[in-house]
Amino acid sequence: MLSLPLLFAVLTAYSLPATAGQIPVVNGVIGGAPPISKADAQSHTSHQVLVETSASFNTTPGKLRVVENSGVCETTPGVYQASGYGDLSANESMWFWFFEARKNPENAPLVLWLNGGPGSSSMLGLFQEHGPCRITNDSSTVVNNPTSWNEVANMLYIDQPIGVGFSHGSMTVNSSETAASDMWKFLQIFFKDSRFSKYQKNEFALWTESYGGHYGPVFSAHFLKQNAGITNGTVSGVPINLKALAIGNGITDPLVQYPGYLTYAASNPYHPLVNQSVLDTATAAWEGFLGCKEVITLCYETNADTACALAQALCNAVILTPLVGIYDFYYVPSENPDPYPADFSMYINNENITSKIGAEVEWMSLKDAVFNNFLMTGDWMRNKRAALETVIDAGVRTLIFDGDADYIANFIGVEAMVDALQTQFTDKYKQQSFANYTVRGQPAGIYKNAGTFSYVRVFGAGHLVPAYKFGALEYGEAALQIFTQIMSGKSLSPT
Repeated sequence: MLSLPLLFAVLTAYSLPATAGQIPVVNGVIGGAPPISKADAQSHTSHQVLVETSASFNTTPGKLRVVENSGVCETTPGVYQASGYGDLSANESMWFWFFEARKNPENAPLVLWLNGGPGSSSMLGLFQEHGPCRITNDSSTVVNNPTSWNEVANMLYIDQPIGVGFSHGSMTVNSSETAASDMWKFLQIFFKDSRFSKYQKNEFALWTESYGGHYGPVFSAHFLKQNAGITNGTVSGVPINLKALAIGNGITDPLVQYPGYLTYAASNPYHPLVNQSVLDTATAAWEGFLGCKEVITLCYETNADTACALAQALCNAVILTPLVGIYDFYYVPSENPDPYPADFSMYINNENITSKIGAEVEWMSLKDAVFNNFLMTGDWMRNKRAALETVIDAGVRTLIFDGDADYIANFIGVEAMVDALQTQFTDKYKQQSFANYTVRGQPAGIYKNAGTFSYVRVFGAGHLVPAYKFGALEYGEAALQIFTQIMSGKSLSPT
């Protein structure tokens, strides 16, 4: 086993993280380790931050508190929207923002969108990627988004776990599994509400990105297990009609994916990210004695919090961070920091906006305390590929997609993870060759289909795939076509 003094030395090597984007940068280390006390390291406990809500807000445990048709973001006439909180308990309030489909909402699927982190707000997806409105480059206004995903689906954006974004309360969730339990609780509250119970019958899908490589498989597998419990009478609740899972630029199997940083840094569609000396140093840090490969392997074999937390701190310091060089790790064509997509924190925290939508706390894109809780259990470095295989083999239509300009979950690592999958479609997938994916006859990426599984690499897209355009296509146009095809129950096909 790893010694506690070694773990403590690594985890206390950095200063407090900055909060921007989906992943914190801690003293220059992407996804690094916030400082912890020696007592915490020795007891293996996490930083559980308690924020009292019952004294400040009129919570209604087990129910929703809703503001309807605020007029914010979605301005299409006649399209319903609702925002507010699902109170899991008197001291756990989960923020949601629902947008009805612009077309045929009664029969359109219901799609849950989750950003990653862990600790990242799903408002990023709403305002920067595929919501009914987009933040403008001046960061102070929004405009209608013609490629919004609510063109074809009812969209539900949720800030989770508790403490993230506008959600508030006791921050005790410290793993993908405990987060899945809370999400099930929220959805039970949501589907029992008279305003939303009509969507119980509609097809349901989970779309997620980044740390969604963990969230997507674990949440979906949990939903399937709970559904089975409802069927056999061991669980009480409303079944979730899960039909699709999609993960963009996800981190799912670190041991398989981390070598992709070495390859992508040396050779990608844009430019080398670092020189040979940096590559050689990182290669030695991966392959050497007590190197990153060995430490992640130890995490996999022992399933110990200390081993997995150390693997995250070490590998993100010696592999992930140095290999991006001077470039933006969300979009490598630009040097760091790339100002696009624009920051929308001033807009969303404007009192004129928060009062209309029913938000009760100040919004932040990333919650350090939540990230820290996950760090202490080493959740980042735990392999979630088995959960993904379970979901695929259960017949849930599954899509893995990736922007080729993203470094943090680059397509080389993601495609290695996809190639390592062992499912009913593995043999068929391996027999396929990549085909050109086009939108209106314009190049947009390359793809493969095998049964109800699909993979697509999107040209010109960074970490937030729907935020980008390529060639003659519009912003988010390729992503909307991909989304529409999957949500229609179809495999990917060029147009």
